[in-house]
Amino acid sequence: MTMIEKNLLILVDGSSYLYRAYYAFPSFTNNSGFPTGAIYGVLSMFRRLFLKYKPSHVAVIFDAKGKTFRDDIFVEYKIYRPSMPKELKVQIDPLHKIIKAMGIPLLVIPGVEADDVIGTLALEAEKYGFNVLISTNDKDMAQLVTENIKLIHLVNHTIMGPKEVLEQYGVLPELIIDFLALMGDSSDNIPGVPGVGMKTAQFLLQELGGIINIYSDLKKVALLSCRGSQTLMSKLEINKEIAFLSYKLATIKTDVLLEWTSDQLIKRSPSIKELIKLLVCYELRRWVVYLKKDPWWLDSFHKETIAIPNSSLVLKERDSPASIHELLLSNYSSILDKQVLSFWLKTIQNKKFFSFSLHTHSSSKLNTNIIGLSLAITLGHAAYLPIAHDYLNAPVQLECSYVLSCLKPLFEDKNIMKVGHNFHYIQKIFKKHNIVLQGALFDIMLASYVLNSRWRSNDLLKLAEFWLNHKTMTLTEINKQGRNNLNFYKIPLDTATYYAAECADIILKLYFKLFMELEKNLELRYIFENIETVLAPVIARIENNGVLIDCSILKMHSKELSDRLHGLEQEAHKLAGKSFNLLSPKQIQAIIYDLQNINSTKNKSDVLYSGTRDTLIDLTKKNFFYEIILEYRSLFKLKSTYTDKLPLMITPTSNRIHTSYHQALTITGRLSSSHPNLQNIPIRSGEGRRIRQAFIAEKNYYILSADYSQIELRIVAHLSQDPNLLLAFSKEQDIHCSMASKVFGVAINAVSQQQRRIAKAINFGLIYGMSSFGLARYLNISIKEAKKYRDRYFAQYQRVLDYIMKTQREVVEKGYVSTLNGRRIYFPDITSTNMIRRKEAERSAINAPIQGTAADIIKKTMIDVDTWLLTQDACKVKMIMQVHDELVFEVWKDVIEETSVQIRKLMEGVIKLDVPLSVNIGVGHNWDQSH
Repeated sequence: MTMIEKNLLILVDGSSYLYRAYYAFPSFTNNSGFPTGAIYGVLSMFRRLFLKYKPSHVAVIFDAKGKTFRDDIFVEYKIYRPSMPKELKVQIDPLHKIIKAMGIPLLVIPGVEADDVIGTLALEAEKYGFNVLISTNDKDMAQLVTENIKLIHLVNHTIMGPKEVLEQYGVLPELIIDFLALMGDSSDNIPGVPGVGMKTAQFLLQELGGIINIYSDLKKVALLSCRGSQTLMSKLEINKEIAFLSYKLATIKTDVLLEWTSDQLIKRSPSIKELIKLLVCYELRRWVVYLKKDPWWLDSFHKETIAIPNSSLVLKERDSPASIHELLLSNYSSILDKQVLSFWLKTIQNKKFFSFSLHTHSSSKLNTNIIGLSLAITLGHAAYLPIAHDYLNAPVQLECSYVLSCLKPLFEDKNIMKVGHNFHYIQKIFKKHNIVLQGALFDIMLASYVLNSRWRSNDLLKLAEFWLNHKTMTLTEINKQGRNNLNFYKIPLDTATYYAAECADIILKLYFKLFMELEKNLELRYIFENIETVLAPVIARIENNGVLIDCSILKMHSKELSDRLHGLEQEAHKLAGKSFNLLSPKQIQAIIYDLQNINSTKNKSDVLYSGTRDTLIDLTKKNFFYEIILEYRSLFKLKSTYTDKLPLMITPTSNRIHTSYHQALTITGRLSSSHPNLQNIPIRSGEGRRIRQAFIAEKNYYILSADYSQIELRIVAHLSQDPNLLLAFSKEQDIHCSMASKVFGVAINAVSQQQRRIAKAINFGLIYGMSSFGLARYLNISIKEAKKYRDRYFAQYQRVLDYIMKTQREVVEKGYVSTLNGRRIYFPDITSTNMIRRKEAERSAINAPIQGTAADIIKKTMIDVDTWLLTQDACKVKMIMQVHDELVFEVWKDVIEETSVQIRKLMEGVIKLDVPLSVNIGVGHNWDQSH
């Protein structure tokens, strides 16, 4: 166990915890129907916090009932805040009792807010020499921050000191009150000065200081070099009283009279009998287990041990969330009338939580219809709502329009948590029916992907098999029981109900399982909640924007490719002395045998020809014939995949191509795309660039490309902390010339093109685990010479070698490697008895943390850029593509310069590495010109 940190006081904003737990955690109930989800959630959050920081002193502070002194100052204070849900309100008293029984100091002071109590205790504790952490998500608390008082986010545990406050809000902690006074705070109904937003408030405070300074001479505002400064001065003058009223409302009171002092906030003796009684009463049996096996709440404060009677440990397997793999396939029903549907909708409204599964005619996102939906609220109980089953004697079903009009408020209710599988796909379908998913969303596909990207599957039933060890009947197996292979809407309703309702039930069971798994690792939970879940709607917007295609360019290019392919075919036939299919490995193999005069069966097997590109590349060294085959294959692929097919993929309604991005497919976290695959369009070849020329902007718009420069090598420099790499990037040197200079012992300005080419191959080859043999093959040199270059490289970049060796040890010990953000990439073959598989796993593991970190960076960048774009005119700037480390935009001609500046700022500032990130930005009429 971690040692207790002396003189560390953690002040927990209990009210923030309560609301967070209510909306983020499952809506558990005990057998009597009493809601317990918020209680469970708060205890879970406490556990993570106290186990991580081991404070010597702690207190949990809740808001008291009734009005506070701020209501006397401003009658409309918090007037628009919605009333607390009944299901949450009833959990407060039991939670308070549990906290007290645990011996944790609990403070509820009438007449003031929890913020005021926390502020009073924090300042007092600082005087006594304490370090203070305030666990909250309330931005008002930033005014309390000093070097000794810091905020800690209640979910991801990021700590905010003075520097972070400045980065987050643009002002130092001592100006946070002024900041809120000017811009207001809608959550607390603090009015602020009308017309003054965040940017304006930041500008005023940075230029003139606090509101007292601002109002001491308002003429200074008019003299500021900003647009509309005269109007701004008038707004401030007219609303002076409101500004100072807002200042008063936003100020945290720090002189509250309290019975407790900060140094008295130590762990009290717990009441074990009372605690167990409460936990059993509310069926929180998991926490009884913690009392026995892991007394986190106790060890956080002192080393005293307490005997817990085993007789109190009354555990029922079915009541434990850990047992959700035990599927209870019963109580599945159909919803065929309005009264039953109304009952389900009311139940969900009360629960504020449900899982669902969508069933459609096909997997096409743009051309399919809904057959039915299945719903689940509690384990083992689910219902299927059919709307389009069509077969002889099919029962009458509710009208689709009626069903969707009833479900729309449910799916758009921000206070109801939805659990589903592949929300990205679901939202595409819902968009056709003018339904927008809102509120907390838990996508089990993304959760599974974050937990183990090796088991990447869009198939719900495969996820159930992997995570729940449960194999259910598939649609294919259901169809095999009949005579025909029926579409889902033709399947009899009783069979369809069983299948569909079980899907919703499995989704719910997977939720409980995956939620618990994410609870065990805060880094993975952060990636799930703050990257993957947030990214999903961003991707949907990019797909919806689409990209404009010039079909005339593709048509002309396709004709030219046809002519070239015909010429290459004729030339190959002439060299071979016979006609054959240049795309047939078997026929090419026969030609190879003839050209190399191979007669015996033994020698034929020695050719080892498999039709692979590497084999053909080797053979091109001996005969020009193989170069023709390689070129033919390359051009044929471009023609068949892009120049011929891209025009067919244009959506008539938008006249654009809308690719599909896959968020949960690659092992390292990178996005992939299909229909078309934008990631594979060549960039270095002239033919690939010709295809990119067909990706154009509308009239009066430009294509803007923003591409991270050598991001993976920069990540290597950061991860390895190699001084030579760090220095080269800090000086913004050509990294390949810099490396060649060190390896070949020449001045950087004397590096030849050949030396730079070798250095580049080594730089990229080694981070992909390339061996001396691979390097020799790539550079067409001897293995001995390649080894010499490799040894020279590592002699100069010793820390890079150390990083590689460390990564290889880590993957052997743990079975996985981690990115900078904590994303895990598993390598099950690392312990394989097959040497080829094991070696491949070792090589792949070297690059995985690098490529995975790059993937996390581009995903976070997309989120930040999208957040900015949502504040802009949607007609002027659109994000239209993401390809590898590149983002592509369509930008109105008049905002190109300011857009370029903002995008560069966001991309280069998305993460802090020990080397600067660098972004290349290009602008043109088409994608090729901009890159």
